[in-house]
Amino acid sequence: MQSESIFIAHPTTADQLNALKAVVKALKVKFELKKNDPYDIPLEVQEMVLNRIKTAKPKDYITVEESNKKLKKKYGF
Repeated sequence: MQSESIFIAHPTTADQLNALKAVVKALKVKFELKKNDPYDIPLEVQEMVLNRIKTAKPKDYITVEESNKKLKKKYGF
């Protein structure tokens, strides 16, 4: 029997991950491990950024040079 259900778990520790893998293997369920995609931006964050862009005024923008100065001042690089 083929199921179209997808089960997604988010273990927070190595022990949880190992336990989940053991259970899935014992049940002979096909699975795959996937690392979080660093470029996968949640929809809520995308919407927040787009709303900020829509409501921003020219005085709210800064140049790349100004941004670099602030970063250097804050983080020292």
